[in-house]
Amino acid sequence: MRCIRSLYLRRVRSIYGAVVGTVLDRDRLRRLIEVGRSLVSNLELETVLHRLVEVGRELTGARYGALGILDERRQELERFITSGIDDDLRATIGELPRGRGVLGELIRDPRPLRLANVGDHPHSYGFPAGHPPMRTFLGVPVKVRGEAFGNLYLTEKDGGPFDEADEEAVTILADFAAIAIENARLYSYAEARGDELQRAVRRLEATTEIARTLEGDLELAHTLELIAKRGRALVDTRWLVILLRGEHGLEVAAAAGSLPSDSVGTQLEIDARDPLGEALRAGGRRRALETPEPLARALGDSSIAGGNALFVPLVFRNEPLGLLVAAGESPSGRPLAAEDGRLLETIAAAGANAVQTAKSVAAERLRHSIEASERERRRWARELHDETLQALGGLQLLLSSALRGPHERLPEAVRRAADEIGGQIAGLRALIAELRPAALDELGLVPAIETLAQRTAASEDITVETNVELELEAAGRLEPEVESTLYRLTQEALTNVVKHARASRVEMTLVRADKAIELTVSDDGSGFDVKASTGGFGLVGMRERVTLAGGRLEIASTRGQGTTLRATLPAAGPASANAFAPGHTGAEGRLGPGPRAGKAPGRA
Repeated sequence: MRCIRSLYLRRVRSIYGAVVGTVLDRDRLRRLIEVGRSLVSNLELETVLHRLVEVGRELTGARYGALGILDERRQELERFITSGIDDDLRATIGELPRGRGVLGELIRDPRPLRLANVGDHPHSYGFPAGHPPMRTFLGVPVKVRGEAFGNLYLTEKDGGPFDEADEEAVTILADFAAIAIENARLYSYAEARGDELQRAVRRLEATTEIARTLEGDLELAHTLELIAKRGRALVDTRWLVILLRGEHGLEVAAAAGSLPSDSVGTQLEIDARDPLGEALRAGGRRRALETPEPLARALGDSSIAGGNALFVPLVFRNEPLGLLVAAGESPSGRPLAAEDGRLLETIAAAGANAVQTAKSVAAERLRHSIEASERERRRWARELHDETLQALGGLQLLLSSALRGPHERLPEAVRRAADEIGGQIAGLRALIAELRPAALDELGLVPAIETLAQRTAASEDITVETNVELELEAAGRLEPEVESTLYRLTQEALTNVVKHARASRVEMTLVRADKAIELTVSDDGSGFDVKASTGGFGLVGMRERVTLAGGRLEIASTRGQGTTLRATLPAAGPASANAFAPGHTGAEGRLGPGPRAGKAPGRA
């Protein structure tokens, strides 16, 4: 940039040096300097070109003026800018000159040309019908960095032919114009590069945001919506939709732009021979096709039918997962370029990754859920086999022995059998309560947790302190999935305390914070090294439950200092099922058997 500025200053000084040594009169010299300054300071190329023709006429007194701009080969005129000719006269003249005759002389030999009568020149080509008479002529080449840019033509000077002063003034004007044209070109180039860099930055920001979403958001609908909106903004298209492949066709998974908001979720049947089927079979290649009528109907906008659109398949490891379809032009009518198509391919690849990731996560969750269910079944099978089945076998043996022995021993055997059956009934009730407590369905989460805490305290000789403050609205019940998850987390946490922690005291808090429910279970047990632990089935199951419910689980533990478990779940709003029993919006108390029992849970 410093070199360009230095070159620019040298050229301006050389022009002003030529002006100082000129034979021009003072008024014309002053006007020429003023015009030169205004031209050089103007950065709009079209304004510079038209201004050049007008000033050339003004300095020389010419009636007509024109600027012929050369084509890339510099062999003929590509544009012809006129001054002094109105629209009616221009229409009468017809086709503009291409550089024949005297005009072409300056193209072949780019030096100033001054004629008293243009018709006397041997290369004069004549004028078309309706062309105004032109006799006197002055032509001066305009060179930018030593290369011919075009020629300035002036004709019909008032008061006689053009003189040496006219030629010198227009030559200096052409030099000023060359600098102005170069400046305008550089400015236009810099502006275009700036716009390009801004677009590149916006694209980088959008692709980075998409990448971050793919890393952290497993909600497919939200991810595809973001990809559709960012993709449409990047390529500046009228609309963009993402279609996912299903068993019977395609489904509108996300849409952005000038489309009805209810188009998402619409099903669309496809045929292998229609444009959508062809685009799916195209692999990863984009195709420009007309928007088919079925797609327009599915999107709820029949006006887009038949319009040009880009179809880009969503492909993962050669498997077509769907299509990204974008309108083939911007809202201003600008057709999408090849660069836009390449960007859409990148966006489609991100969409394919999102779909495949969601599928993988769903499959992994299903696998974990099946494994958890199988482990649960094995656990209950062991419980029934080791306790209930063995007890029933003992009862059978007891009664069989009594029947074979003396009759006076039969009443005692029956009493013992009845006591044993009562114990097994209590055990089966506890087992059923662990599987699905009746209090959770009939009364709600708070009574179920209170009952669980009382049962644990009574059976395991441990103090359990609860503090439940949900502050639900009237008729307030959480979503069944949230209630079940919170109960199971509490159940598993207390089970871990009893089996592993060897704790004497447990504090349990359940509160509502804004739109989330937070469960905290702390004990004073032996603790463990969280980082070194691989996590048993209980911890794995809790993490899976929390993840499936859309929450998060945090576990803090230190050997010898106990463990704290904190789970945060979205409240998801109250359900329309049974309301809480009166007075169960909160509970606080100390539970435990024997002398440590303290008071029963309080109810606000």
